[in-house]
Amino acid sequence: MYHNQNGKGSMAMNDNNINTCRYRVDVPYPPVRVVGPNPVYACEMLGNMGDAVSEMSDVTRYFYISVVTKPQYSWISACFRDISIVEMHHLNIFAELALLLGADPRLWSCRDGMQWWSPSYIGYPHGLRPLITESIQAEEAAIRKYSHQADTICDRNIVAILRRIIQDEMHHLQIFREMYQQV
Repeated sequence: MYHNQNGKGSMAMNDNNINTCRYRVDVPYPPVRVVGPNPVYACEMLGNMGDAVSEMSDVTRYFYISVVTKPQYSWISACFRDISIVEMHHLNIFAELALLLGADPRLWSCRDGMQWWSPSYIGYPHGLRPLITESIQAEEAAIRKYSHQADTICDRNIVAILRRIIQDEMHHLQIFREMYQQV
């Protein structure tokens, strides 16, 4: 989360007058476990890993943004890097769930047969505001997707994990919206 100069919101200034990013929610994740194998839920988790709206897409997007923004916006670069690490943790959780549910946790989804994850899922826009806008849209899409899954999946273990990950995604959405307003 960013804290502005007044200590409110999500933007903070450190002693060197540099913006810092509080990129994670300080709430533990539930244990990764499932009631039992379930091919339908396994496909959902694979989609969370390797579909267009997926953790792999977010990890890649935020990694790219952290690299291209570093020369001019080191604080934005650091924030995107740190958020990409949180998204990588989500990717790992979904992979573990997919495996427990009976799927091979490769970067693919069950959409139209098995579709491999592709870097073409990322827009790679030019300019800081378009990069942040794409990130906002990605977080909104993830929140919608995971919320729908949490409302339809009947395994309370998976639902608890989805709801915890949604907290992170909502937090990232807030960060990106505030970042957009400041640039």
